[in-house]
Amino acid sequence: MPALPRFVVFGEALTDFIRQDDDRWLAQPGGACWNVARVASRLGIATGYGGALSTDVFGDELARLSAAAGLDPRFIQRTDAAPLLAMVPSTRPPQYFFVGESDLAFDPARLPEGWLDAAEIVQFGCISLARQPLAERLVGIARQAAAAGKRIAFDPNWREPMHAPHYADTFRTLAALAHYIKVSDEDLGQLFPDPAADPEVASLRALASLRALAPQAEILLTRGASGMHWLHGDAVIDQPVFKVDVVDTVGCGDASMGGWMASVLHAPDAPVATHLRHAAAAAALAASHAGAYAATWDEVDALANRS
Repeated sequence: MPALPRFVVFGEALTDFIRQDDDRWLAQPGGACWNVARVASRLGIATGYGGALSTDVFGDELARLSAAAGLDPRFIQRTDAAPLLAMVPSTRPPQYFFVGESDLAFDPARLPEGWLDAAEIVQFGCISLARQPLAERLVGIARQAAAAGKRIAFDPNWREPMHAPHYADTFRTLAALAHYIKVSDEDLGQLFPDPAADPEVASLRALASLRALAPQAEILLTRGASGMHWLHGDAVIDQPVFKVDVVDTVGCGDASMGGWMASVLHAPDAPVATHLRHAAAAAALAASHAGAYAATWDEVDALANRS
């Protein structure tokens, strides 16, 4: 039996139903947490995705793609509950709502024995932390992992369900535990709203608020075509985007997170700038393909080292 994974990502996997211009609906497997796990696994890191999938056609497709990406099957649980679906009636502007509850069936007691001893980085994020009782279970795992000396990664990935009253406490808890936080400028605007301020001033205040909550964390701020900024203590490093022919930006943020964590695990002693180049390269390769594309390590490394 293969060794248990070094990287484990907990959270939702789902199917996006996206309304097209001709009023048809396009179904695409996804979910931010599942995307990150899939990216890291494709990049050569032994990875587990900890989540529950339905036993219907939607869950079967997610399970098939998980196996194709090399995710450890011991972390995936199956349930007869209705599949989790993200209904996207509009992408311009983004509008969405969620139906189903397969994700809520995840049971930490069913995790493989010894998983925490093997794990080096454990990640949490997105709507899984806004949906009870799943959120409470995942916070418990995060606390257990942190107490065991494991590094915690956190990608808030703000979505509408985070208006839930309990989410603010959950967010503060994960931020205080995290060693690595990836956040977009759009996330900051939702997590720390400041409508009266100039947008640039509001962004700076929001970033300062996050750093106050998580002074121990390395923070990767992604700003779309404007690149990335890494912040830790007094240090700041900028990473521009790699220029590619953009097909779509689905999954780019998840790819950058997966690329960042994969680089940290591939070469823990490498300079931070190396990890940022891999994160940016993974995001650029996702943008150059349709859907949430997960590149190989050779693809990412080649682009990261392009002069």
